[in-house]
Amino acid sequence: MSRHVGRYLVIAALTGYSALQLLGRRAGATAAECRAVLPGDEIVAEPSVHTDHAITIGAPPDAVWPWLTQLGWHLGGYYTPHWVDRLLFPQNWPSLDHLDPLLVRDLRVGDVIPDGAPGTAWYVVAQANPPHTLVLHSTTHIPPAWRDRGSAAIDWTWVFRLSPRAGGRTRLHLRVRGRTTPWWLTAAYHTAIVPADFVMAMGMLRGIRRRVEAGRPARRSGRSPLAAGTSAHG
Repeated sequence: MSRHVGRYLVIAALTGYSALQLLGRRAGATAAECRAVLPGDEIVAEPSVHTDHAITIGAPPDAVWPWLTQLGWHLGGYYTPHWVDRLLFPQNWPSLDHLDPLLVRDLRVGDVIPDGAPGTAWYVVAQANPPHTLVLHSTTHIPPAWRDRGSAAIDWTWVFRLSPRAGGRTRLHLRVRGRTTPWWLTAAYHTAIVPADFVMAMGMLRGIRRRVEAGRPARRSGRSPLAAGTSAHG
């Protein structure tokens, strides 16, 4: 009997993991959205990782866009669930549930969005076409020592595509494309990061939807773009 129970547990675990792999790649996105060519796809031409997630928000794109412009470490956060913020990013501040006039930026190509303490990880704005397209690019999301030694590399993009829908709604599509080396980093990404992206990406999209639809008034948070290190990195 115990062998049967063990076999069922293994099957259940493998089934659950397979489901997380699928959800981590395309939860919320339609087949057409997964096939679509988006701005910024050309930056990582042959990705080893490609994921698509999407959600419909009950507000027009120009009401959603400002939430993207205050993304970042010690800025507005990433709108992931509070338990994710506390468990995985304890050194970051909680994601804001309102817009801050000082953090809502007129993003331009070359602007920096910090994703960690200064000098650790950041995104650079590769394209900004408000309120429809934001493309973020990074080669910094590995430990600095790995980058310095050249033992590993990552080249990836986040593409946010906001498309208007009937009834004043928005379809928010997030695409991630990444190329990693060497093989063990690619394997680790597929094994761990892709399944986790179901929680992270969909948590962020749901967090944005909840905040936009709540319509809380903008107010100062006491956070500063300069303190977060949003100046360009040389």
